[in-house]
Amino acid sequence: MPSPTEITVAQLSRIIGTPDSPTIIDVRIDEDFDADPQLLPTAKRWPFDDIASLAESLKGKRVVVYCQKGKKISQGVKAILREMGISAESLEGGHFAWRDAGKPLIPFNKIPLHNSHGRSVWVTKQRPKIDRIACPWLIRRFIDPEAQFLFVAPSEVLAVAEKFNAEPFDVEDVFWTHRGDLCTFDIMVEEFDLKTKALDHLATIVRGADTNQHQLAPESAGLLATSLGLSRMYRDDNAQLDAGMLIYDAFYRWARDATNENHDWPQATTGQKPAKGK
Repeated sequence: MPSPTEITVAQLSRIIGTPDSPTIIDVRIDEDFDADPQLLPTAKRWPFDDIASLAESLKGKRVVVYCQKGKKISQGVKAILREMGISAESLEGGHFAWRDAGKPLIPFNKIPLHNSHGRSVWVTKQRPKIDRIACPWLIRRFIDPEAQFLFVAPSEVLAVAEKFNAEPFDVEDVFWTHRGDLCTFDIMVEEFDLKTKALDHLATIVRGADTNQHQLAPESAGLLATSLGLSRMYRDDNAQLDAGMLIYDAFYRWARDATNENHDWPQATTGQKPAKGK
């Protein structure tokens, strides 16, 4: 049984990808990281012997730290943070336990460099509908919770990407875009190695809605209708993204936990007659 200040792989995997996910910090030594340069979803790298410099930014947050095996380094880092008033836990078994359980790991070389404020920056066309809301949701929930999204005129996406060192997505002739029958959301799930059953299911729904192939999933038509409704409700693209985050949170939790659940109005007993006087 883990200590009260440890979290198990199973417990952490249930909250990653949800709004309740903690801040996750990889404190492996460089040698261990170089041997397996992958991160838990949303994790950021930080030197274990400089963890105190992060304390102020972690105030009020739930924090999970992990090293290679969940032993001396993560135990020490956790203790330092807790002494400084941070609600910190260590991952039982560390990186090895997460890897050996077959949980998703993000290739570090696929994660864009962060700016001076510690955020990745992405740019796409203004007036998003489906892919351009779904992809930011995926990035904020599984890659970089602090990611910044710039919505600009279609003709200026690539120029803005160059000037502001941003990753362009869901436009032609860039890395993060449609490939063949796959939409940009599909590509991000694949390139970030996020091939879980729930995200694969959600990707099919997004693809069906984004490419007008509603036969791919019954939910695709509903996602299209919801997305078009949001685009009419919000003139500000960032406000629309904020609202859309809740929509994709709900679709993800359904795809992960509730696909076998139905909701039917109770039917009257066959042949039952109404009571007299009713």
